[in-house]
Formats: sequence, C-alpha cells, structure tokens
Amino acid sequence: MKNTKIITALLLIFAVETVCLIYFMTKYTAWEQDAVLVNEAVMSVQEDLEHIEAHENRTGLDYVVINPDGMVLFRTREGLSESINEAVIHRDTILDIENKNSIAGKIIIYNDSDMVFDKWSNTMAHVILAAMLLQCVICIGYMIYLNYFLIKPFQKLKDFARRVAGGNLDIPLDMDRKNMFGAFTESFDIMRSELKSARIAEAEANAGKKELVAKLSHDIKTPVASIKAAAEVGAELAENEKLKNNYTQIVSKADQINTLVTNLFTASLEELTRISVSPCDMESSGIKTLLENSDYLDYAKIPEIPDCVVYADGLRLQQVFDNIFANSYKYAGTPIDVSVCRKNNSIAVCIEDYGGGVAADELPLLKEKFRRGANVKHIEGAGLGLYISDYFMREMKGELILENGDKGFKVTVVIPLSN
Repeated sequence: MKNTKIITALLLIFAVETVCLIYFMTKYTAWEQDAVLVNEAVMSVQEDLEHIEAHENRTGLDYVVINPDGMVLFRTREGLSESINEAVIHRDTILDIENKNSIAGKIIIYNDSDMVFDKWSNTMAHVILAAMLLQCVICIGYMIYLNYFLIKPFQKLKDFARRVAGGNLDIPLDMDRKNMFGAFTESFDIMRSELKSARIAEAEANAGKKELVAKLSHDIKTPVASIKAAAEVGAELAENEKLKNNYTQIVSKADQINTLVTNLFTASLEELTRISVSPCDMESSGIKTLLENSDYLDYAKIPEIPDCVVYADGLRLQQVFDNIFANSYKYAGTPIDVSVCRKNNSIAVCIEDYGGGVAADELPLLKEKFRRGANVKHIEGAGLGLYISDYFMREMKGELILENGDKGFKVTVVIPLSN
C-alpha cells in the first residue's frame, strides 16, 4: 500500500511537469500583440495628435510617436525604440498616424515578447526545479523507507541465520511484526524457539540416559559384591572339586561384571554434573522417611525431626542418605547413630558409625572422584558415593561435612530451611 502511494505521487509530479512544459511551449506561439489595444493606442494618438504633449496612455502598451522627420513627439517611457531601424531590429509594431487623410507620423508599439518570454522562463524554471526537488525528496525518502523496512530486516535475518547456524538459540529475532515481512520474520523466530526446545529436550534426554547409566552402574556393584562374597563362601565349603570350580567361575564372572560396570560408570561420570537437581519446599517430616528408607538393615534409630520447611530435592536427598548408609554398611558394619538438630537457617542430620574413622589427612580428599581411605583398600568400591553426594548438596545450597567423630566416621548433611 505504501509503495503504491509513493509511485502514484511520483507519477502525478511527472504529469504536472509534462503539462507545464507543454503549456510553456504552446504559450510562446501565442505571444502576439493585442490588435484591439493596438488599434485603441493608434486612435487615441490620432485624437491627441495636435496636443500630443498632453496625451495619456490608456492601453497599457509601451509606444513611441515620431513625426515624418523622425523626431520623437511622445514616449510612454525611456528605453524604447525611437527610430524605424531600431523598431525593425526589435520587431516592434510600426503603424502610420493619419491626420486629415495624410500621414502625420508613425507610432512604434514596443514588442515585449522577450520580456514576457523571460518572465515565463523564470516561472517555469522555478516550477520545474521545485518539482524536481520534490521528486528527489520523495525518492530519498523512499530509499530510506526501503532501507529500514526491506534491507535492514534482511540483514537482521542474515545475522540471525548465522547465529542459529553457530548454535546460539537464546537471542530472539527482534523485529517489528507490523512491517511487510512481519509474518515472515515471526516464522523464523518460531523456528528458533522450536529448535531451542528440541535441543533442550535432547540434552535432557541424554542427561537422563547418562544419569540412569551412572546410577544403575553404581547400584549394580552392591549386589554383584554380595554374589561374589556368597560364591567365595560356597567355594570354601564345596564338597568336591567340580562344585568348587563352579563357585570359582561365579567369582571370576562377578569380578568381570564389576570391572565392566566400573568402566561404564567411569565413562558416564564426566556427564554427572549435568544431572538436574530441583530443590523446592518440603516438610521436614519427609526427612525421617528418607532416612528410614536408606537404613534398610535397621542399624540406626531414626530420631524425630523438628517441624519446619526445608529447601531440598527429595529424590537427590534420598540418594545422599543411601550413599552414606551404604558406605557405613560396607566399611564399618557397626550400629549407626543418627541425630538431628536445627542450626540457624538449616537442619543438620549427623550420621556416625563405630568403625574408627579415617586418617585426618585423608578427610579433605574423600569428596574427590575415586578417593577412598587407605584402610579400606581391600574392600570393593569406586570412591564416588561421597563425590556425588557432595555435588547434590551443593546444588541444593546445602553442605556435606565429613569428619572423625568420637566413635567413628561422621557425616553431617546440612539442609537449608526454606526462605
């Protein structure tokens, strides 16, 4: 619509210029002396010839009256032709002045066609110049309009396509939806949003798979260790060599499974930091349920939890408690003391066994990957449970504190209260 208006305006201006030029060209041929005024000037001069000095010009024409000897009897103004030769050169109108049927002189009527032509030329030049300037203004405005509404949008689309190709799907395509490419550009932005959603979904799916592999790998090691232990006992109690060989084969395969699971877990470990942790408000009473679920061997007496609202991810907190109790079962195998208290803006859950603890210089290292105490090297384990638990607690804005208690190894899980 805007393009149509601009083109229409340019055509109208061109039409006005054409009409002006045609009028100017035809008007020039019509610049002739007015015969009525000429006759009136002649008649008035003839009437006043005897008193020519008192003659008044009533026609608006410029003229000079001369006698037969060439003397000027009257002039309307200075600067007019005062002889026949000058009049001929200037193309003035020359007529006889009669008095009593004889030639009493001549009237030279000034030919003002050059002056009129100059006047019209100046007028037409100004009109055409104004029209050309108006055309230039419209063309410049139209170029600015095209640059703003056509060239710049396509430049933005080019930059946008480069960002999308580079994998940057976060920056939206900021563009006026009301311009001529509004729906077009909006479709590109919708494409970006869909690509971003698809990429997020893909990343979440991959993270979920890796998390599942890591969790299953870690959890499979416990029953495999139990199978191996049972097979070793069976091999010692076997009554014949064939049965002992069968148990030995089970132990060998258990070791093989354990090695494969460890390799699988290690391969997926690098992606564990992508595991989503989504803390939210939860009742503190839920902590008791999580502790009871983790202490499936009933080695501990779970105390009551102070009533409050904590900020935690129940699923991840359950994994933290599972790892702590599983370590205590495996490395200490003793009763477990559990205490809960409220400190400032958090709930502290202390879990301590009777295993004697670890060397003081090893405590700061236990949160690292594959780190284990020197006193448990003979026991199967990957050294990853406390590393994963510490990551979960940091993501929940809490803390995992490792120390040697009065009786053995002590782990304190600090869970923040809800704001």
